[in-house]
Amino acid sequence: MLQLDKELKNNNYPGRGIVIGRSGDGKYGVTAYFIMGRSSNSRNRVFVTEGEGIRTQAFDPSRLEDPSLIIYAPVRVLGCDTIVTNGDQTDTVFEGLQKGLTFEQALRSREFEPDGPNYTPRISGLMRVENGSFHFAMSILKSGEGNPASCIRNTFTYENPQAGQGRFIHTYMHDGDPLPSFSGEPKTVELSGDIDGFTDMVWESLNEDNKVSLFVRYIEIATGKYETRIRNKNK
Repeated sequence: MLQLDKELKNNNYPGRGIVIGRSGDGKYGVTAYFIMGRSSNSRNRVFVTEGEGIRTQAFDPSRLEDPSLIIYAPVRVLGCDTIVTNGDQTDTVFEGLQKGLTFEQALRSREFEPDGPNYTPRISGLMRVENGSFHFAMSILKSGEGNPASCIRNTFTYENPQAGQGRFIHTYMHDGDPLPSFSGEPKTVELSGDIDGFTDMVWESLNEDNKVSLFVRYIEIATGKYETRIRNKNK
C-alpha cells in the first residue's frame, strides 16, 4: 500500500487526480479530486459549489481562453450516487444513470480528450452509499499508446472496500511532452485521519507551482450525510 503524500510529492505533474476509498475508522466513504495546470488558461480556475457538487470557474473571466476542456462540473450527486470525473463526462454519467445505464455503459459514448498529442485520459469515479453499504467504481478512457484511432477502456469495481484503503488514479504518469497517460490499475493508497487532516495532507503534497484546486468529501456510510472541503490556489 502506497503513501499518497509520497506519490504526490514525487510527481510534479500528475495532472488531474481522483482518490476514492474508505476512511481509516471505516465510517466514511472518502473522495478527493484535484486539478493542476501548466498553462495560464489551466491555472486560471477555481472550484465553486453547485448544488450538491462543484463546478470549475474562471478565476479571472477576462483571461479565459478556450473553456472547452477546463470548465465543467467535476462532481455531481444523483440520489445515493456521487460522480467524480475530470471533465464533462460527469454529465454523461449523470444522464446515463438517470436512463438506467450502468457506469460503464454511460461512458461507452465517450473517449479520451481531443487535445493531441497528449490525448488526455478521461478518468471517472462513481461512489454509491446506500442503506449502510458502500462500494465504488473507477474508469479510465485513454488512447492506445498515443494513437487517437484506438481507445482503451478500463473499468475497475470495488465492493465493500477495506477501511484505511483507497484507490488513486491520475491522468499523467509524470511531466513530459507529450504527457504520458496513466498506466495500470488505480494505485492502492493508505487513507487515514479526519477530513481536515486528509485535505491538508493532499493540498500540501501537490506541487506548489502546478496545483490549482482540490475537492474532498467524506460521506458517512451509515447515514449518507457528508462534509466537503474545497481549496483554491487563486483567492
